[in-house]
Amino acid sequence: MVHDRVNWRSKTRRAALALTVAALPFVYLDGASVYAQSIMRSPNLNIGSRIPSINPNIAGRTTPNLRTYPACSYAYRDSSGECSDKPVSSADGGGSGGSSGKNKNRNNNSGTLSKLPKTVLNSRTIAGEIVAEIDGSLSDAQADELARRHRLERIGSQNFPLIGATIGLFRIVDRRTVETVGRELAADGARSVQANFRYVLQDQQAASTEGDPAQYALLKLRLPQAHTLAHGANVTIAVIDSGIDIRHPELANAIAGSFDALGSKEGPHVHGTGIAGAIVSHARLMGSAPAARILAIRAFGVAPGGAESTSFVILKGLDYAAANGAQIVNMSFAGPKDALIERGIAATAAKGIVMVAAAGNAGPKSPPLYPAANANVIAVSATDAQDKLFAASNRGGHIAVAAPGVDIFLPAPDEKYQMTSGTSFSAAYVSGLAALMLERNPALNPGEVRAILMKTARDLGSPGRDDLFGAGEADAFAAVSAVVTAPAAPVAAVSGIPAAEKVEARQDVPSTSDLNPPGAAMASDKAAVREAHRPPRNNFSPDAWQK
Repeated sequence: MVHDRVNWRSKTRRAALALTVAALPFVYLDGASVYAQSIMRSPNLNIGSRIPSINPNIAGRTTPNLRTYPACSYAYRDSSGECSDKPVSSADGGGSGGSSGKNKNRNNNSGTLSKLPKTVLNSRTIAGEIVAEIDGSLSDAQADELARRHRLERIGSQNFPLIGATIGLFRIVDRRTVETVGRELAADGARSVQANFRYVLQDQQAASTEGDPAQYALLKLRLPQAHTLAHGANVTIAVIDSGIDIRHPELANAIAGSFDALGSKEGPHVHGTGIAGAIVSHARLMGSAPAARILAIRAFGVAPGGAESTSFVILKGLDYAAANGAQIVNMSFAGPKDALIERGIAATAAKGIVMVAAAGNAGPKSPPLYPAANANVIAVSATDAQDKLFAASNRGGHIAVAAPGVDIFLPAPDEKYQMTSGTSFSAAYVSGLAALMLERNPALNPGEVRAILMKTARDLGSPGRDDLFGAGEADAFAAVSAVVTAPAAPVAAVSGIPAAEKVEARQDVPSTSDLNPPGAAMASDKAAVREAHRPPRNNFSPDAWQK
């Protein structure tokens, strides 16, 4: 009996010692025990081995001091980001609405092909709404009279300096078609009459995976090496998206301005916060351009099929971005070809602003989605940790490059974090890469940025450019290195040869074909991310990287 009791005590001591040793990496990671008090326990949420950290020594373990969002699609999220037991609805595409039941409809369709929300497949437009260019000299009363003459209700109208036009948003109050109303308005002097098209954010629920991928995107993009050359300082990126939590620690001091194109009262949203985080995170996580500045433009609001926007609202966002110093515009959303938005994009490109867009999550059978398919936009498809194409990623001849977009670890509202997937986040990473390039050479034009990204990409899939990966997976270090040695004169200004043909291979740019396999470099590169390229937690200012 005594012997058994001694053995029991000995085993208990050994177990306690093992637990103490196992806990040490977590203490090192957090740096302050006070954060352990902010755990939010989500019902039915198993985060063991799904919440990564930058510390490579604790792969596969739960990080107890992270507050995470439960996994569900945006159709089941309310405006605060919490999961509901049925699709969230709201009046006029805004508001928070929805049931408060949690996690009853988490859809873990691992391996199935994701599609666009049903609202986009069945209705590419906002029912009964049109946008039209009207005479800018009309007063509100005169615009209302124009609407009444044509049995319309004027929802609003605005002058857009970006495209040099006044656009009116009208509602058809009877059963006439857009085509019929368009002809009638055109006969009364209106121009460019079209439907008010619908756009949706390009996120997807993450499929189940094993192990802890951590921020594998940093290694795939060679961001630790790129950050020895640039951090995106003095570069402004407009993020046209859903609401961004500008108070999140990952985004501290990174917001240069905010604009709500919806005029809504919705709170921050998981998608917009994640997109901003992929670009400028600089606390626990690391974004692709941690010293860049963000123009937070809310253009997407909660709707029955997920967060949505329209032609009229997106044009507001583009107009604000162009008027407030944006050098890059990130557009992680998709919709149909839209003459009004095409016009806005052409005007934005004419100002020398780089535009990056998500290829879309509608899968291999989808036609090209916009704005990614516009020739002035850098279209980005998504890859996973094994360099395979995200199953739901759109394909096409317009794809420029690919970037990680599966199981991406990002910030979420209220100091929480999320694991998510979609071409949205691939585009955000590439927007950050463009910022690194513009820090090195602010004179680069959009064509040169695209050409360098494609020339320095790491080839994936079939040899050469293809419709899945474009030129290949973006390589931040090779791209930024190429900019350093770029000629002082703009490439496009030399003869009539396209910019894509003018970016020559340079001997001092490390060959991406000589990269070490990701697994071999994992531990050392992660250590570099954690120690050499991450600023101290809670003590960061992007100004520290200003040159």
